[in-house]
Amino acid sequence: MCGIAGLMHFDGREPAQEVLKSMTDIITHRGPDDSGFWSERGIGLGFRRLSIIDLAEGHQPLCNEDETVWIVFNGEIYNYKELRRILQDKGHVFRTHSDTEVIVHLYEEYGDECVKMLRGMFGFVIWDRNKRQLLGARDHFGIKPFYYHYNPDGFAFGSEIKSLLAAGVVDRAVRTESLMNYLTFQYVPEPDTMFEGIQKLPPAHYIKLTADGKMSLHRYWDPMFEPVQRPFGEYVEEIRAKLQDSVVHHLVSDVERGCFLSSGIDSTAIAAHIKRIEPLRTFSVGFEGPNNETTIASETAKALGTEHYAKMISQKDFFDVLPKAIWHQDEPVADPSAIALYHVAQLAREHVTVVLSGEGADELFGGYRIYREPLSLKPLEWLPLPLKRMLHGAASALPSSVKGRNYLLRASTPLEERFLGNAKIFSEDMKAGILNSGRELLSNYRNPIQIASEYYSKTRHQDPVTRMQYIDMNLWMPGDILMKADKMTMAHSLELRVPFLDKELFELTRRIPMEYRLAEGTTKYIFRKAMEGIIPDPILNRPKLGFPVPLRDWLKGPQGGLILEQIQAGGIGDYVNLTAVENMVTKHRNGEGDYARRIWVIYVFALWHATYMQEMPSRAFAAV
Repeated sequence: MCGIAGLMHFDGREPAQEVLKSMTDIITHRGPDDSGFWSERGIGLGFRRLSIIDLAEGHQPLCNEDETVWIVFNGEIYNYKELRRILQDKGHVFRTHSDTEVIVHLYEEYGDECVKMLRGMFGFVIWDRNKRQLLGARDHFGIKPFYYHYNPDGFAFGSEIKSLLAAGVVDRAVRTESLMNYLTFQYVPEPDTMFEGIQKLPPAHYIKLTADGKMSLHRYWDPMFEPVQRPFGEYVEEIRAKLQDSVVHHLVSDVERGCFLSSGIDSTAIAAHIKRIEPLRTFSVGFEGPNNETTIASETAKALGTEHYAKMISQKDFFDVLPKAIWHQDEPVADPSAIALYHVAQLAREHVTVVLSGEGADELFGGYRIYREPLSLKPLEWLPLPLKRMLHGAASALPSSVKGRNYLLRASTPLEERFLGNAKIFSEDMKAGILNSGRELLSNYRNPIQIASEYYSKTRHQDPVTRMQYIDMNLWMPGDILMKADKMTMAHSLELRVPFLDKELFELTRRIPMEYRLAEGTTKYIFRKAMEGIIPDPILNRPKLGFPVPLRDWLKGPQGGLILEQIQAGGIGDYVNLTAVENMVTKHRNGEGDYARRIWVIYVFALWHATYMQEMPSRAFAAV
C-alpha cells in the first residue's frame, strides 16, 4: 500500500524535483517506509511506500529491463504470482518478486488490456517512453483512490488531493454543484470532487494521455448483476468456496496481518475464514450504551478463538480526532462511522500493518434493510402511473402525523426518485431553504436524480432490489464506504483489504437471484445459509449495527452549541444560510425533531472548508 503522485507538462518541460517531493511529502502517511522519484522531459513520477510485499526489492518508480516502461503503483495484486508464471512462459525476465513489476510486464505483453487481468485493488500510472503516452488506471470497485487535474498545459495525478494542491497546479475553490449533491448523498459522487478543477478517475476506468495533451477515458468493466436461476444449494457451496479462495489470496503479504471485527456477519465471516488458516488478531471499537459493538465483538472473538483488542470511544475521543480525520479525508464525507473507523485503524496499527475487513458484503448479497422496501410496497405496485400520482398528491396533503402517510408517499413515488443510495439527507426543497440563493442554484445543475438515472437506465430489465444494489455499487460504495475505508486506515499507515470486493467472487454473486438474497424476512439470506457451520450460530442472524454513533444525543447537549459555533466560524456563509442552520440546531436541542444527520452534513462541510479553503493544508495532521 502506497501513495503515488506525478506531473505532465505538455510543452515538454521536465517537472521540477522539488515539486514532486512536495507532492509526495504531503502523503508520507500513505508510505512512511520509502520514497522515490523519476522524471524526464514532460513527465515526472513520485512515490511513497508502505512495505508489504518484497520488502527488500519493491522500490518505485520501477521500470522494465530497457527502461522504456515506468510505473508508480498503489495497491495489491492478489493474482500476481499466477500472472508472473504466465509472463515468464512468454519469455519475460523479472528482477524483483513484487506485484508492481508484474504490471509492467503485463502492460508490455497486453497493452491497455492489462487492467482486465488484474485481481486486486489498485491505482497506478504507467509511462510508455516509446509511445510518449501515459496510462492511469483504477481498480474494478474503486477500493483505491485516483485524483487528477487536467488543463491545456498539463496533467497532475495523485492518491490524494493534497498532492495536487501541493503541486500548485490548481486553485483552491469549492465546486458549488458538488456541494449541492453532497447535501443529498453526504459525499460527492464520482467523478466530481468538492474542489473545482479536480476529478476522481471512476472505478473500473483507465485514462490515457499523449505527450501533447490528448486525453481519453475508458471503462473496462461494469459491476452489473445478471441473475441466473440455479439450485439454491449449488450457490451456497460456490459462495463458500469462492469466499475461502478470496480470503486466501487477500492474506498474501510479508508483514503482520489482522482483521476488523464488528457485531455483524460480514467481518465475522472473514475472521472465521482467516482463523482456519492462521492465528489471528482482531480489533473493534464501540460507544457506551445498549448497542456497544465491543461487547458483541468480544463475544465473537472468544467464540472464534482470536487474540482480540477493543477500545471504547468517548464523546471527547470522537470529537478530538475530527480535525485530523477531516484533513485525511481530502473532501467531506459526512458519515459519522468514519470517525469510529479512524479509531479502530489507530488501534490495529499498534499491532499489525495489514487488516482485512467486511466491506462490500451488503452491496453484493443485498444486506441493507432498505432493500426490503420494494417487497413491502408490492401491494400497491400494480397501480397505473396516473393513479399513483393522484395517490401521491392525496398523501402529501395529509398531516405528517397520520399513520401510513409515509408508506403511501413512498409507494406512489417511482423507485428512480425515492432511492438514490443508502443516504438521502437533504431533499431539493430542504436545500432551497439551507443554501443561499438556493432556488437559483437548484434550477440549473445535474441533480441527484439525474446522476442516479445514468445507472437506472442500464437496469430497466431487472427487479427493483437488484436495481438498488447496482445504484449502491456505483454511488454509495465508492463514494462513502470505500472512501472512508481508504482514508481512515491510511491515516495510520495501515493497509485495508476487502475480500468481498474480489472480481472472482463478484462473478458468482452477480448471478444470484433476488429471491435467494432476500428471503424469509431477512437480508443476505443465501449468504447467511452459506456461513452456517463456519461462523458461530449466535452471530449468524444478528443484524449489523454498523458503528452506531450516538450523534443524536450528543448534539442535544453542550456539544450541539459548540458545533454551531464551529459551523459559524467555518467560512461557509457564502454558500449556506447560517440562520437556517441555527434554527435546525435549536430545534434539535429542544427536542422538536431529529436534525442530527443534516446538522452533521453541514458541520463536516464547515470543518472541511476551514481546513482546505481558509488554511493551507500541511503535514501537521499526518499520523506519521
